[in-house]
Amino acid sequence: MPSWKLTSGLLSLFFGALAGLFALVYIQVEIPSAHDSARRQATVYYWADGSRMVSVGDVNRQDVKLHQVPKSVQRAVIAAENADFYSDSGISVSGIVRAAANIVKGEETQGGSTITQQYVKNTYLSQDQTVQRKVKEVFLSLKVSNQRPKTEVLEGYLNTSWFGRDAYGIQAASYAYYGIPAKDLNPSQGALLAAVLKGAESLDPSLSPANRQRAEDRWSWILDRQVETGTMSAEERTKYTRFPEPKPPVKPTSQAGQIGYLVDVANKYIRSRSSLTDKDLAGGGYRVYTTFEKPRVLALAQAVEKVRAEHLNPKARPDDHHVQVGAASVRPRDGAIVAVYGGPDAIKHFSNNADTSGVPAASTFKPFVYAAALEQGLAGGERAVDGLGPHPLRPEPTAAPIQPMSLFASLVASDHTPFVEIGKKIGLKKVKDLAVASGLREESMAELEPTFSIGTSTPSAIRLASAYTTFINKGRATDPYSVTKIEQNGIAVGGFDLAESRRAMSSEVASIVGAALRQVGRITVGQSKAQKPAFPAWAGKTGPMDRMKSAWFIGATDEVSTSVAMFRTKPDVPNLLPMQGVGGPDSERGSAFPPLIWEAYQQMTASSPSPADVSEGP
Repeated sequence: MPSWKLTSGLLSLFFGALAGLFALVYIQVEIPSAHDSARRQATVYYWADGSRMVSVGDVNRQDVKLHQVPKSVQRAVIAAENADFYSDSGISVSGIVRAAANIVKGEETQGGSTITQQYVKNTYLSQDQTVQRKVKEVFLSLKVSNQRPKTEVLEGYLNTSWFGRDAYGIQAASYAYYGIPAKDLNPSQGALLAAVLKGAESLDPSLSPANRQRAEDRWSWILDRQVETGTMSAEERTKYTRFPEPKPPVKPTSQAGQIGYLVDVANKYIRSRSSLTDKDLAGGGYRVYTTFEKPRVLALAQAVEKVRAEHLNPKARPDDHHVQVGAASVRPRDGAIVAVYGGPDAIKHFSNNADTSGVPAASTFKPFVYAAALEQGLAGGERAVDGLGPHPLRPEPTAAPIQPMSLFASLVASDHTPFVEIGKKIGLKKVKDLAVASGLREESMAELEPTFSIGTSTPSAIRLASAYTTFINKGRATDPYSVTKIEQNGIAVGGFDLAESRRAMSSEVASIVGAALRQVGRITVGQSKAQKPAFPAWAGKTGPMDRMKSAWFIGATDEVSTSVAMFRTKPDVPNLLPMQGVGGPDSERGSAFPPLIWEAYQQMTASSPSPADVSEGP
């Protein structure tokens, strides 16, 4: 065994060598020049045919001096991000340890960073999550902390940080969220801006109800944290009990019309398939190739506006006020989203109606109930539940007697009662599981109550259009996608390989439900002039029996599945408004109009030019 003197000597030598190496690296590291934000490249989005759609990412940044930022805002940021900022060494040892642990686990190298570290990363380094970048960040942060005043570091951090809404820096953020210069922010508003620094994608309250709740919780915590750290008195804290609601986001004019909605859909898909964030995309330098077909996007918007102009009259009918439409087209063979109608104008109506999850599906959900019942009835080759096909069947001898019925006929007639009964009989969880397997999102599913079977769930137009392709594709479902590839400096970003389809229901079940949906199509729109021989449309719709605050039509062909939703919503009113009376007494709560939009769209796309004939965005 080595003696304690030898052991202590070796340890001293080791730590001495380590300290020497640390000092050597520290001396050699030089503080580089700051990034020139003016040289950043924009992120460019392309149509499906490869032509340029829009360029996004001109850096929205206006530097201000620290004395132009209220002390209360500075304190809120420090309390939220780095309470001991004025006394620390510029680095967080615990954060570095967490980053090292993540490296060992093969995860991202992110850890808790000080304001100095974040300033160094924003100003001098890339956003790459690599070991080399993290090591360089540590040494640069130490050197900056030793050579630069803390006030200069804080000023730089406030001017370079990402606040969401395409805003870099506190001045741009103040205008983006409150329409005022940073010098006019009050302590409550400053706490909200300090909150979104943690991640605007999940904390900008305008993006979703869940975001708003998270933002309010963090806003309140930051104010409490200031009291805890002694930078705000408990008495002053009592003044700020009402959440400082920011103004709605404003998109640049280049994203007017449908372009802003398309960019939103693409960005949402990008975030789900890669580590890229809105901040990365806003930083520029990416080439995003989408599935959107310009002729279809134009035709869908024109079809909506045509029907609105011909049938809605807000001046004559108050019930025609606040009517919104959302629509989407998905290609059945692979799930590509080829068109979206998100609203009248992305720079005036921020919410994307095609991708919202707040509109009940009503009767358009019933095909999934029908399919779930058939799946249970076909187990072992026997139909165990009565009335599941086009013709009534006898129940099994062991089954409890039930009233003879035909779900086929009930689906076509939009009758509710049989679906409520069959949902209870087979179990609502089985219905939900099949709907999710077909492509509807788990988070859009309603509570499993008796009315679940008649469409209280709130899937988006994109997801309903996609889920209906399952009936066309013989029971196989494919998740919708909107981006085929992304490149940065000519190098492809991974994560955008086409997902494989999955079995959601048997081909026989898809065929039986499909037959009912084709009958719905024949009754609702008849033989469409835009379609070739026979009648190829699988259709789902709401009707006079629906008492929900929405009107839907989904029309699916071998070429494209399109869903159209109509509903009424008013700013600052959390719930949807009634559809009764929209378009007059004969509109069946507005259900007459989505089929008209679909039919007009089909006729327009039948005669529209191919994507290759068009090169400019709308």
